[in-house]
Amino acid sequence: MHRATRLAALVCSSIAGVANAATLLHPVFQDHLVVQRDKPINVWGEAQPHESLSVSVSGRTASAQADERGRWHATLPAIPAGGPHELAVRTQSGQTQTVNDVLVGDVWLCSGQSNMVLQVHRALDSRSEIANSTNDAIRVLTVPETTSPRVLDQFMQPVTWQVASPSTAPEFSAACFYFARELRKTVDVPMGLIVAAWGGSRIQTWMSEAALRAVPGNNDALDVLALYTQRPAAAHARWGAMWEAWWLQRTHSQREVAPWTSKPAGEWRVAPRGLGFWEQWGLPELASYDGMVWYRTTVTLSAQQAQQAAVLSLGRVDEMDQTWINGRPIGSVPGARQADTEPLIGTGPDRTYRLPRGTLQPGENIIVVNVLDTYALGGLVGPAEDRALRFSDGSTVRLDNEWRYQIPPAGLEEPPRPPWDPTRGMGALYNAMIAPLGDLSIRGVAWYQGEANTGTTATYQDMLKRFMADWRGKFGAEVPFLIVQLANYGQPPTAPVESGWAEVREAQRLAVANDPHAGLAIAIDIGERYDIHPSNKQEVGRRLARAARRVVYGEQIAPSGPVARSARKDGTNIIVTFGDVADHLITYSADEPIGFELCARDAGSCRYAGARIAGDRVTLDAAAFPTATRVRYCWADSPVCTLFDAARLPAGPFQIEVQP
Repeated sequence: MHRATRLAALVCSSIAGVANAATLLHPVFQDHLVVQRDKPINVWGEAQPHESLSVSVSGRTASAQADERGRWHATLPAIPAGGPHELAVRTQSGQTQTVNDVLVGDVWLCSGQSNMVLQVHRALDSRSEIANSTNDAIRVLTVPETTSPRVLDQFMQPVTWQVASPSTAPEFSAACFYFARELRKTVDVPMGLIVAAWGGSRIQTWMSEAALRAVPGNNDALDVLALYTQRPAAAHARWGAMWEAWWLQRTHSQREVAPWTSKPAGEWRVAPRGLGFWEQWGLPELASYDGMVWYRTTVTLSAQQAQQAAVLSLGRVDEMDQTWINGRPIGSVPGARQADTEPLIGTGPDRTYRLPRGTLQPGENIIVVNVLDTYALGGLVGPAEDRALRFSDGSTVRLDNEWRYQIPPAGLEEPPRPPWDPTRGMGALYNAMIAPLGDLSIRGVAWYQGEANTGTTATYQDMLKRFMADWRGKFGAEVPFLIVQLANYGQPPTAPVESGWAEVREAQRLAVANDPHAGLAIAIDIGERYDIHPSNKQEVGRRLARAARRVVYGEQIAPSGPVARSARKDGTNIIVTFGDVADHLITYSADEPIGFELCARDAGSCRYAGARIAGDRVTLDAAAFPTATRVRYCWADSPVCTLFDAARLPAGPFQIEVQP
C-alpha cells in the first residue's frame, strides 16, 4: 500500500470514529455483559474530544471527561451479585448509549492454547451437553484469533457476549464453560467468561513488551519487532541476519557456503515437479518428517526486468518460511494468519514479498526458501503457477524451473521464530487479544497452556511467574491464577526417560507452589495417548472449579490432589510424605503404586523404584540405589500413574530432593 493511500485510510478511519461517536462504550460493554461483583467497575470508551459524560448502572453514577483524543474512563462503585441491570452512558451534548441485560457476578478470563480453545462440540458427550446447555447465568465473550505487532485499544474484529444455550454453546471453550458450570454449584452467582486463546501459542506471545524486555536476551528480537511496525522490509532484513547467525552457530558452517549463498555446501537433490507436500513425494525419509527443508531454484532475468519494482510470490507455504534472493534475506511469515501486517509482507499461508530495489540482477538470480513444518504436512504446497516474480510493468516470470531440496542435519533444533509470529513470537497475542480488555475488573484467570513450550523448558517456570505478574499489573495485584497442568500425551515409557513435558509440568507445579494466589489443576490421568487434545474437558472444568473453591473462595478443601511435601532417607528406604490427602492414599489396579523413580545427580541416572503405601506416606525401596538424591514421580510425556487419594484425585507429577 502506498504511503498516500495508507494516510488516506487512516484519515478515513479517524473520521469514521468521530462519526460513530454515538457508540460511546468500548465493545466489551454490550448487551448480556457480566461485570465483576464487589469490585469497582471500570468503564471506558470514546466520545468527542473534551466531552463530559455520565455513566450509570443500578443507581450508581460516575462522571468522566474525554481527553483530546476523545478517550474517556470512569469508575463506578462496586455492586453485589444480581441483575439484570441497564448500563447507560450520556454525554453533555445529548448522545446516549444503553447496554441491556447486564448481570453482576464473577468474571473469568480463560486463556492459553488449543486445549483452552477446544470447543464444546469437540468435547466428550457433546450432543447431550449442547442439548442441556441453556443457562442464563453463564455468558461468554470469545475474543477472535487476531494478532498485532503493536498494542491495540480496540478488538480487530467484532465481539459479542453470548448467553449459554444450544445455539451458542457449541463454539464455547469447553474447559472454560464446564469450569463455570461446575463452579456455580457452590458459588451461586452469574459467571462471565472471556475466552482469549490460540492453538499452538507459546507463553511469550501472551506477554507485554515491558514484561518481555525484563527477560535477558529478548531485547534484540523486540527491537526488530518495533522496527517491523514502522519499516517492515528493514525488519525482515535484520531478522534474516539474526536467523543466519543462528544457523551458522548451530551447524558450525561457513557463511560463504551457507545454503542461501551462491555456492552452498551439501547435496541438493531434484524435487518433484510441482512440489507440493513433501510427505507425498514418495521418499521414506520425508514420509512422516516434521522439521526444516531447504528449497532452491534459479531464474534468469533481463536488465529491464531486474531494474523494475517486483514482487516475489511463493504461493501457499506450510508452515513457515525464511526466504532469500541472491543471498539477501527477503522475509519470513508464519503459517498462522496475521491480521495486522503490511500488505507487502504477505498474510495467511500465501507468501508475497515486495522486493527492495537492488535485490534482483540481470542474468541468473538464486531464490532460496527454508520451510519449517512442525505438524502434519509441510512444504511449498500451492499450485505451481502461484510461484512467480511479478513486475511493475504487469509482466510475470514463473518460477517453474527445476527446484532442488536439502534436508538439514539430524537433531537440529527448531529455528527461531520471527517476533511477529502470532503463536511463537513476542507479545503479538497480548497486543491484539488481551490489551484491548483495558483495566476490566475480573475475578481471576484460568490458564491452559504449556504444550508449545515443551521444547524450551529451562525458562518456563520463570516465564510463568513473570506472565502472572504481568497480567496482575494489568488486572489487579492479587488476581488469582488457576493453572491446568499438562495432561499425559504419547506412548507410555518402558524405562525412565527425560521429558520436556514433564519439565513443563514441574515448572507449573513450582510456580503455583510459590504463589499464594495460584492453584493447580492436575490432568495427568485424563489425557489421551493418541490425541494432544483430550476430550474430557468436563473433568478439567471440575478440577479447575475445585482449585478455585480453595484458592479464590477460601473453602478448606484440597485444591487438587495429594501433594508431595518431603522425601527423607530411613535406612535403606526413602519415605515420601504427602499433604492435601483426602483421608488416605490409594492405588489403582495393584497393591503398590507405580511410576516412582530414584535418581542420582547426573542426568539419565534414574531407575524405577518399588513402593508401598502407609496412610499419607509412600515408602520407596532404595537398597539397590544408595546414591539416590532425587525422587521423581510420573516423569514422562505420557506416564502411567496409579497413586490417588480417597477423593479419587491423582497425585501430580513431581521431582524433589531427598533429605538425609
